[in-house]
Amino acid sequence: MTALSTATRTAIKPRPAPGLLLASQLVFNIGFYAVVPFLALVMTRDFGMTATAVGVVLGARVFSQQGLFLVGGMITDRWGPRRAMLVGCLVRISGYLTLAMAGSFPLFLLGAVLTGMGGALFSPALESLVGRAEERRRNTSGKAPGLFALLAICGEIGAVAGPLVGALLLGMSFGWAALAGAGVFAVMTGVLWHGIPAGPTKPALVTVPATDDVHHTVVHGEGVRAMLRDRRFVAFGALYSVNLLAYNQLYFGLPIELTRSGAGPESLAGLFAVASLLTVALQWPISRLTHRIGPGWALAMGFTLKGLAFATMAVLAQFPATGALQLLPPLLLVVGLCLGHMCIGPVAMPLVLDFARGRSSGIYYGLLASLGGCAVLLGNFVLGPLYSGATQPGPDAVWPWAVMAALTAIPAVGLSRLLPPQR
Repeated sequence: MTALSTATRTAIKPRPAPGLLLASQLVFNIGFYAVVPFLALVMTRDFGMTATAVGVVLGARVFSQQGLFLVGGMITDRWGPRRAMLVGCLVRISGYLTLAMAGSFPLFLLGAVLTGMGGALFSPALESLVGRAEERRRNTSGKAPGLFALLAICGEIGAVAGPLVGALLLGMSFGWAALAGAGVFAVMTGVLWHGIPAGPTKPALVTVPATDDVHHTVVHGEGVRAMLRDRRFVAFGALYSVNLLAYNQLYFGLPIELTRSGAGPESLAGLFAVASLLTVALQWPISRLTHRIGPGWALAMGFTLKGLAFATMAVLAQFPATGALQLLPPLLLVVGLCLGHMCIGPVAMPLVLDFARGRSSGIYYGLLASLGGCAVLLGNFVLGPLYSGATQPGPDAVWPWAVMAALTAIPAVGLSRLLPPQR
């Protein structure tokens, strides 16, 4: 048996049903959104903690998830997606149990960090398995739209249903809500244990095509170095990271805009519901459109829509709003960001497979997410002082939105030049 055939046989991957993967995203988001969105409310209302303490806990959760996605991707490629997902569920269960018992800042912080770490293990592994299923789908049928569009829809359904479940459970106590979340992930662990076939857990040899049409055999452990040497992918990830920074303004900039417009924080839940309903209703037809026009045009269109949303805000933020018009600026922001996000995500995720060229894709998805997390951390650090002047109508309210409009213009123009070579 030749070394090439040995490498090919070693690279055989487990094939869980795509429906199980999509259901996993749905349940994972229900369990997440039933608990985490209520952390700030519980810490301030029930335990009298300061806004600084809440900010540290929420920031630590985001960093422990987004910032560790690359590590989660490396673990996925070394352990295999099945084991990474199972361990991710167990870590998140431990985080929820800690939150259920929390009554002090250190326990809330520990629970939030464990919750984020669970997501950092689970999500790159899930995306890796969806990527494999998407690759098989493209090779056999190639029909549009792809599995990543369905993954986004399932995620948004979970994001809508989760807070409703959490609000019901919160009527009893936050502890019961956290315990219920832990129970959801415990059931999910059992389903994944039986539903995902066990694959090889040691670094495997994989045959990948080189640009000169000569096949090379590489070791998964060398995947990080090979990925970082791919300057096109690193540049692609750096520009793509603006997508997460832009979408994060729904959580950072939108509440400030509601203060400026006078619509009030009570409108926030309704606007989030609009965002989720838009994604559920339009993700599929938008994915069909982006498949027809191609990834270059789709990415340019998505970032242009986000840039127009920010540019519109830069204009409207200068003027007071009254009556029904108070909700117009934030509504336009939500619609623009959501439409752009629906164009970008399901197009960019399958492109990672072309960058990976047959290598394990977990680290590729991990780096993409970690770059996005870094962009959010650095971007929000810069935008914070600018937003301080955006709580009242006037010239100062222009700056954060103008900066974001300028940032989104860069990937709108540049990403189409960084697309991976087609296999």
